[in-house]
This record gives sequence, structure tokens and C-alpha cells, in this order.
Amino acid sequence: MKRVLFICGKCLHRSPTAAEIFGAIKGFETDAAGLGNDSDVPLADEQIQWATHLVGMEKAQAARLRRKFPRTVAGKRIVCFDIADVYTFMQPELVDLLQSRIGRIT
Repeated sequence: MKRVLFICGKCLHRSPTAAEIFGAIKGFETDAAGLGNDSDVPLADEQIQWATHLVGMEKAQAARLRRKFPRTVAGKRIVCFDIADVYTFMQPELVDLLQSRIGRIT
């Protein structure tokens, strides 16, 4: 079972969409959180500890994750999906991009 934590800025659109899309796939458990101070779901150490895979939507977020939680992410696989914050929740183009990047975490 892969436990995948999707991380973006505010946890409004990209990460919740990814969690919903990938959570429907057999063999995946998912969660979503945001790195921003104003995130709807602020990232917590417990979420990182739970996850087997960490997915940042942008390179800067993956780097910030390493800086903000250095001990908790030690030894964790961090993947970047390279998806800009220009989409809305479940927007078809976002869903297509997410599905095209599944190979990065399998």
C-alpha cells in the first residue's frame, strides 16, 4: 500500500484533486496538506510520518518541505509533479496532468 501525501501551497485545488484522483486507485491511500501559513489544511509532522511518498506540486514546495521539516522528511521519497497553481479543484486539465504523472510515484 502506498500512502501518498500531496502538498501544495494552500491545499485548495491541486493537492485535494490529486488526493481524490489517486485515492480511488487500488493500492493507494492519500492525504493532502498545504505549506502556506494560510493553508486550509496546514501540513503536520504526523501526516509526513504517515506517508510513504511525499508529492510537492512545485519544485519550490519540495525544497520548502525539506527546509521546514528536515527531520521528519529524512529518508522519505519526495517527488515533484511540476504543476503550477493555475487550476481549480477537479478541473479536467488538472486531472489529466495528475494522471500523466502517476508514473513518478509508482
